[in-house]
Amino acid sequence: MPSPQIVAIGGLGEADQAGLLIEFVLSLTRKERPRVCLVPTASAETPEYIVNFYENLSGRADCSHVSFFPWPREDLREHLLSQDAVFVSGGNTANMLAVWRVHGFDGILREAWEQGTVFAGSSAGMICWFEAGVTDSFGPQLDGMRDGLGFLPGSACPHYDGEERRRPVYQELVASGFPPGVAADDAAALHYVGTELHEVVAAREGARAYRVESGAETPIEPRLLEKE
Repeated sequence: MPSPQIVAIGGLGEADQAGLLIEFVLSLTRKERPRVCLVPTASAETPEYIVNFYENLSGRADCSHVSFFPWPREDLREHLLSQDAVFVSGGNTANMLAVWRVHGFDGILREAWEQGTVFAGSSAGMICWFEAGVTDSFGPQLDGMRDGLGFLPGSACPHYDGEERRRPVYQELVASGFPPGVAADDAAALHYVGTELHEVVAAREGARAYRVESGAETPIEPRLLEKE
């Protein structure tokens, strides 16, 4: 059975950068034409987001998406367990997790992850896998949220170089007792195998990830992705 994998993306960045990151995720499935499912709950299942997903990936993968409104599909578990990769959108993390939990989707995700389905996402789709994260779910001021899915230990912060308040708020939270963890710039991603960080990749020069502890921030140099 393949090892569990998660690609936690700080932010997709520009279109060409997003393309490199998505191609990296698809390559981890080791399938020529993988089955890829979008979970756009955090974005309130915005039609434009879903259409964009199909337009960009349908030439490369067999695409589908999971909706929870007005209710989830009857074969939700079977469908998810048949996928090679799952993408989780950005948006409101707290709302997304509440919807997932009331439908038991969190348990289905864990089952799929443990069987080797490749998980990936940016922003909300980055932090949801950790025990805790920095979120704007409750307003633009940013808050620490401690009830993530907990597949990965510690905390996470996306958009580390893309939003000016992310870095100081995360550092203040960790210094005040929030779980230490990792941060990622836009166009950077942390690739986990099991619960261990395997490598950091970036789709642009200068994008990095960081280990963030109380009073300390340590850059993690990435491997730069390039078009083949």
